[in-house]
Amino acid sequence: MVELVRLKHAELDTLSQVNKLLHQLTSRAKDCSLELLRAIEESQTVELWLAKEGSEIVGMAELAIVLKPEGIIAQVEDVVVDENQRGKGIGKMLSEKLVERARVRGASSITLSSRSDRTAANAIYQKIGFKRWETNLYQMKL
Repeated sequence: MVELVRLKHAELDTLSQVNKLLHQLTSRAKDCSLELLRAIEESQTVELWLAKEGSEIVGMAELAIVLKPEGIIAQVEDVVVDENQRGKGIGKMLSEKLVERARVRGASSITLSSRSDRTAANAIYQKIGFKRWETNLYQMKL
């Protein structure tokens, strides 16, 4: 049975499993360091949620809370389910948990971006209530 838990104690084994999932999300992912994982764990504005089956992390998703002059908003990041565990509803569970947490944290909206080739993920987001926006997404490498 899969349970969702917030990252509380970043250890080397946790780091290894998180990095494995990151590389399944995108081949361009850089490894997370233990220091960064511990900073995420201690952050007041970031929540990393893990889908665990026993001691194995089979999925993860991150919620970032952004404070703006117009209010609090939330951003979904790095939603990924292990390729051997897909199709079991874990992505939906993680996504719904982040929506719930955004509400608890007082966010007025929650946004995410997802590549168009992630068909299953996009279907989940729409099924739980996200609306697709026509927008330009820009990025600058620093």
